Amino acid sequence: MSVSDEYIHDVLNRPSFVRRLSLFDWVWAGLVVGGNVLAYGRYSGLMVGYEVGILAVTAALVVALGWIWKPARLLVLAVAGLSLAAIGLYGSDLHRGETEFFLKYLIASQSAIMWMSALYVMATGAYFLGLLLGSEFSNRVGTALTWSATAMGLTGLMVRWRESYVISPDIGHIPVSNLYEVFVLFAIVTALLYLFYEQRYRTRAMGAFVLTVISAAVAFLLWYAFERGASEIQPLVPALQSYWMKLHVPANFIGYGAFALAAMVGVAYLLLDWRSAHNPHGLLATRLPSLMQLDDLMYKAIALGFAFFTVATVLGSLWAAEAWGGYWSWDPKETWALIVWLNYAAWLHLRLTKGWRGRPLAWWAVIGLFVTLFAFLGVNMFLSGLHSYGEL
Repeated sequence: MSVSDEYIHDVLNRPSFVRRLSLFDWVWAGLVVGGNVLAYGRYSGLMVGYEVGILAVTAALVVALGWIWKPARLLVLAVAGLSLAAIGLYGSDLHRGETEFFLKYLIASQSAIMWMSALYVMATGAYFLGLLLGSEFSNRVGTALTWSATAMGLTGLMVRWRESYVISPDIGHIPVSNLYEVFVLFAIVTALLYLFYEQRYRTRAMGAFVLTVISAAVAFLLWYAFERGASEIQPLVPALQSYWMKLHVPANFIGYGAFALAAMVGVAYLLLDWRSAHNPHGLLATRLPSLMQLDDLMYKAIALGFAFFTVATVLGSLWAAEAWGGYWSWDPKETWALIVWLNYAAWLHLRLTKGWRGRPLAWWAVIGLFVTLFAFLGVNMFLSGLHSYGEL
C-alpha cells in the first residue's frame, strides 16, 4: 500500500469527531450548558431576544473551544470562579470594594486588571530570559504567568460588567465601550491567540516577541488609567447604546489581536533571517522556530484576523445604517478601517495567488501593524468624525 493509500485509509476509517469525545468532554459541555441555564434563569427578565441568542451561541462556542483546545477549560473555570466570588462579595453594595480584602486587593475589576498588567510584564521578562539563556524553566514560567494574567484580565472585565449594573441598571453595559476597556480586551485576545499557537507549534520561543506588544498595550493602559482617570465606569454615550456593540467590538479586536501577533512573528522572522545569514549557529537560529514555521504562523494569524476584521466591518456597516441612516459615510474611522482591510486583503492575495513568501511579507506584516494602530488609535487622536466619542 502506498503512502497516499495509507493516508486515505486512515481518513476513511478515523472515528467521527463526536465519537472521539471522552467522558470529560461531555462533562465539560454539561458544566457550560448548566451554567448558562442558571444564568438565563436568574437574568432572563433583564434580557431581550437577541441577548438570549448571544447567551446560547456563547455557550456553544465555549463548549467547542473546550473540546478543541483543552487548556481553555481551566481558564474558563478559573475566570468563572473568581468572577462569581467577586459578585458574591459585592452583593448590591459597590462600596464593599473598599473594605473587603479580596475585592480591594485581588478581584475587584480594577485590582484584577492591575494584576493582569503586572503579570503580563513579568511574563515578558520570563520569556526574554528563556530566549537569551535557553532556559526551558523560564519559558514555562512565562507561559504560566501569561495564563494567569489572562485569567485576571478576563475576571476584571467580567466583574467590571457587573459593577456597572450595581452602579445603576441604566449605566450597566458590556465593558468594551472605551479605550481603557478595549485595551484590556486587546491584551487578552492577543495573549490567547499566542497561547493557542504556542501549544500548536510546541515552542515558547516566540513569547518574548508577542508579549512585548502586549506589554506595550499595558503601558498605554496604565498611563490612560492614571493620567486620564479612564478606569472609572461611565455611562454609555448615545451612539454606543446598541446591541451591535456587543458583536462589532469583540470581532474587531480578535482581528487586531491576530494582526499584532502576525507583526511580532514577522519581527522574529526578520531577525532570524538576518542572523541566520551572518551566524547560522547563533542564539536566534538555534532557539526560534524555523523560518518556514514562522512564515506559516504569520499567514495563519493574518488569515484569522482578516476573517474577523471582515465580519466586524460588515457588522459596523449594519450598525451605521441603524444609527446614522447609511451603511457607509467615509468617516475617518471607516476610511481607515477600509485601508486596513485592503492592506491585509492585498497581503493574502499576493501570498495565495502570486506565491509570495518570507521576507517581503514579514516586512509587510510589521508595517501593517502601524497602519492598524493608526486606524485604531491615531484616528481617535488626530482626526474627528462620527466616531469622535472614542477620542483620547
